[in-house]
Amino acid sequence: MLAINTSVDSHPQVASSRTYLVDPNELAKAAGNLQRWVEQHDYRGYEPFDGLSSWARPLAFGNLLAERILQQTIRQCPFNLRPFVGIRPQESTKGRGYMAHGYLLLYRATRSPEYLPKATRCLEWLDSHKSPNFKHHSWSNHFDFVSRGGSYTKHDPIIVWTALIGDAYVEAFEITGNDWFLSIADSACQWILDLPREKTPRGDCISYRANVQSSIHNSNMLGAALLARVAVHKKNEDYLRIARSAMEYSCYRQLSNGAWWYGEGAKYHWVDNFHTGYNLDSLDCYIQASGDSDFIPHLNKALEFYKATFFEPSGRPKYYNTRTYPVDSQCIAQSIDTLARFASRDEASFVQAQKVAIWAIRNMQDRDGHFYYRQYPFVKARTPMLHWAQATIFKALAHLILQFGPNRMDLTGLSN
Repeated sequence: MLAINTSVDSHPQVASSRTYLVDPNELAKAAGNLQRWVEQHDYRGYEPFDGLSSWARPLAFGNLLAERILQQTIRQCPFNLRPFVGIRPQESTKGRGYMAHGYLLLYRATRSPEYLPKATRCLEWLDSHKSPNFKHHSWSNHFDFVSRGGSYTKHDPIIVWTALIGDAYVEAFEITGNDWFLSIADSACQWILDLPREKTPRGDCISYRANVQSSIHNSNMLGAALLARVAVHKKNEDYLRIARSAMEYSCYRQLSNGAWWYGEGAKYHWVDNFHTGYNLDSLDCYIQASGDSDFIPHLNKALEFYKATFFEPSGRPKYYNTRTYPVDSQCIAQSIDTLARFASRDEASFVQAQKVAIWAIRNMQDRDGHFYYRQYPFVKARTPMLHWAQATIFKALAHLILQFGPNRMDLTGLSN
């Protein structure tokens, strides 16, 4: 079982005795090639849910079901339909956030001066591309989309992306000491505090979106994690109080096997890889930041479930707890990222992170550096998504590289 270190340091030193399955230079080369692909494409790409950007959308006549069918047809097709229906590669707030965080992790790993300016440029871009509908910082998709939770415009921010991007700002502050980065993260926390909360006898759930309550575990926990991490630096007791209540909500509703439903509503009763990874990351971040040990048993149980459930012996990650396909790039990225988070405290996580990375690099990375969107039983969807595959995997590989320590790698493959 995982022995949790409740210190605030989220980047503990790598243990001296480790199991190395991969030539670390293979990781560096893969990350370097991916970084070049993203930068050469000017941080632009497609996204799985961008189907409503098509000229075909008016044919749905504003009908929610028809729009979902259009969006899902474009999303699920193993061949890229977007060029034929007028969808162009676009910039992405989520992509910039993940790239910024990846640059910062590579700076921690290498101390190379090239990474801080790149991260800063991404974070400055994000500051100027926050949602225009709110005073405080929050971020949304750059396109309209529909989901089981309803319809969203490109100006409707959600807590998931706001928390993940806010986390990159905190990382930048902790590296540089520049208060501007912390001020943006604090602004994001203020936006989170303004969200609705479902109040229950066992914790309050922070809403997925503004203006209407939507109770989803991963978004609730991501928001709580950012509140806790910023609270450490701002000495804000309200942030910690609300974060603890949010974690109580989700931990009280954890399933007996260590899993979580996506959400408590009947239509949300599924368990998948990358949302479970978000939950693990968030709960660990909260514990590390707050020093609150009450939820350590929940974290231990969830991590054991995660490692035992979502991976094949080859390292290929499964999408759901009940089946493998589609093998999705978001599951690849989050698996590496989450396992890397626990790698210095749990050797099995370090080994599994390497297995996933090896499998992904050898099976899902194109010669030009980008990673494929999905693998189906008989075909691969090679569409170059931006945030969903490139930026998330870049950050994940950077996180795993950090876990190898400075003396294990020749990092020249990362250099542009």
